[in-house]
Amino acid sequence: MPTVAMPTTEGRKISVLGGTQAWLAWAIAVTFVIYYFSFQTGYAIVNPVVQKDVGLTVAQVGIVAAMYTWVFALCQFFSGALLDRLGSRRILLPAILLVSIGIFIFANAKSFETLLLSQLFIAVGACSGFVGAGYVGGKWFGMAKFSLMFGLVQFAASLFSAFNQNLLNWALSSVAWRDLFNLVGVAGVALLVVAALKLRDPEPIAVPEGLGLGNFLSSVFQSLLRVARIPHIWLAAAFGALCFGVMLALGVVWAPKLLMLRGLDQGVANTASSFLWLGLAAGCFLAPWASDKLQNRRLPIIAGIALQVVAFAGLLYSAPRGAGLDIFLCFLFGFGNSAHMLAFSTASDVVEPQFIGTSAAIVNGIMFIVGGIMISRPGVRIGWGVDTGIEHGTLALAQYAALPLMLALVVALVVAFAMRETYPR
Repeated sequence: MPTVAMPTTEGRKISVLGGTQAWLAWAIAVTFVIYYFSFQTGYAIVNPVVQKDVGLTVAQVGIVAAMYTWVFALCQFFSGALLDRLGSRRILLPAILLVSIGIFIFANAKSFETLLLSQLFIAVGACSGFVGAGYVGGKWFGMAKFSLMFGLVQFAASLFSAFNQNLLNWALSSVAWRDLFNLVGVAGVALLVVAALKLRDPEPIAVPEGLGLGNFLSSVFQSLLRVARIPHIWLAAAFGALCFGVMLALGVVWAPKLLMLRGLDQGVANTASSFLWLGLAAGCFLAPWASDKLQNRRLPIIAGIALQVVAFAGLLYSAPRGAGLDIFLCFLFGFGNSAHMLAFSTASDVVEPQFIGTSAAIVNGIMFIVGGIMISRPGVRIGWGVDTGIEHGTLALAQYAALPLMLALVVALVVAFAMRETYPR
């Protein structure tokens, strides 16, 4: 039987939690999240250029984005259990390599099929990034700070994504998109070198050299099943997935298009949509703190989802009144969307510490499955709407296309009300 042959860390001194090494490991993990997440959100800006250059249809643009989320989600379920068993170093180094290769493929793609291949590489590598950063925070800073450190991961990723969209919009005016993303791939190689030199786990994680691959995979599945048997995990995943799915659909593809239908030109619409991520960054900085301060998960979750419903309704149904209102509504939506981060917190409340990676991976995996559906649905409904007589390029068509997104937020609010309180006493 094949064996898992990996170096062990036996004999190495356990590092001090919360010290310089802790912040360095966390910074590397978060930089990786920022790296692939900025590429993902940047697709909302670059996809019109890619569409024209490669010769894609509108439906294919959505499929390329959805391909990433579906593959990511499938691999995501295993990433947490692998982190729990192998540690961050053995998982994140190959992950950074795969994402870098995927970005090089994207930058040089000449066909729809090659773009799909690039998304496959990026998704398989990126599936460990967000959960890996949360895992690093929990292990290096202790479980008492797990919620706060996880919130800071999303804060950093969202903040940089917002600036990245504006930076990318500016860069594309003077640099060809292929040259730009080849440079992004080079940056990934540089990050890999730094991670190889500096990324460590805080304590020894020994992998028995004679462990059969079959037994190892069996133990991974057992962890997944053990956590999946907890009903609350599914409730947390449900509201988190519905909220984040809508955010992903807007932030990656559809927000700039909606804002242009509300009368903004493309540059202003791209800038306004970046406020989705700025709002999410601000909310992720405050939501875990507020939850810990109140010693309550449900109230911040319900308030955040309600805020999203109000803001999204404003973007869809209020009369256009210029960029100022739309920017404010985008920020408000993103701020409320930070409630989805508490899905990880409430899921971690109901599992043993050695299963935090597994619980986070299940929640995040379901988030991206739903995200893939949310990204693809508006594009499909645009075709339906035109077939039923709704005029193309109108706000009425956008309202019709975005109906599944609004319904998702309403269902998330109902789930949040039904969910029990889990804050540790």
